[in-house]
Amino acid sequence: MQKPPALSLIIALAVLLAAPAAQAQVAKVNGVAIPQARADALLREATSQGRPDSPDLRNAVKERLIESEVISQEAVKLGLNKNAQVSAQLDLARQQVLVGAYINETIRRNPASEEATRKAMAQLKDHPAASEYKARHILVGSENDAKAAIAQIKGGADFAKVATEKSRDEGTKAQGGELNWTAATGFVRPFAEAMVKLKKGEMTEVPVQTNFGWHVIRLDDIRPLSYETLKPQLEQVVQRETVQKAIADLRAKAKVE
Repeated sequence: MQKPPALSLIIALAVLLAAPAAQAQVAKVNGVAIPQARADALLREATSQGRPDSPDLRNAVKERLIESEVISQEAVKLGLNKNAQVSAQLDLARQQVLVGAYINETIRRNPASEEATRKAMAQLKDHPAASEYKARHILVGSENDAKAAIAQIKGGADFAKVATEKSRDEGTKAQGGELNWTAATGFVRPFAEAMVKLKKGEMTEVPVQTNFGWHVIRLDDIRPLSYETLKPQLEQVVQRETVQKAIADLRAKAKVE
């Protein structure tokens, strides 16, 4: 059984279905032209997700569009386009495409300036996301084992020695549980949330559970990430603020009854 068309395909096609047919076309289905612009839209979507442009991909896009046109024509014959729920979904899909287009256009017209990204950097300097961390951990299979390791270290045992003896992390146990310098976003969420609360030299007082098991964490050092490293994220922050302001201005001007 074939899967129904993905929502992304429906959204990508919704606005294009209402557009005038372009001169260039991919194919004709029962006399109805499939414009090249529709294929281009799906091709851009596929390549933006990491798929390389290739003859095979272009042929797959063409076949998908032909199949969609065949199905759409049959749906209209059955009167499904007059169904209230279907009509509402089409309207919503078209609206979502227009919202996305507006956001992209707002970002295009208002590129993040160097001054704005520098200002964002200053505002984020004390945020955990602006730093990277040098930590050690001991990974064990149960909460009780983690508590035992904590008690052993509090009793005077060396953290690295306990990690070498007890940790299940084969990639770090030989180095005493030492992890590479990593931004907080590079760790699984429970681990990161516990780690960023520590001060340099501190160890977690209670075990931390992740999908890998139970951890005992020690933070050895913290250092700020460079502006150049953070710049892509800072640009996204600035762009998000720009879009939010533009939307707020539109809401303020709109007459809502």
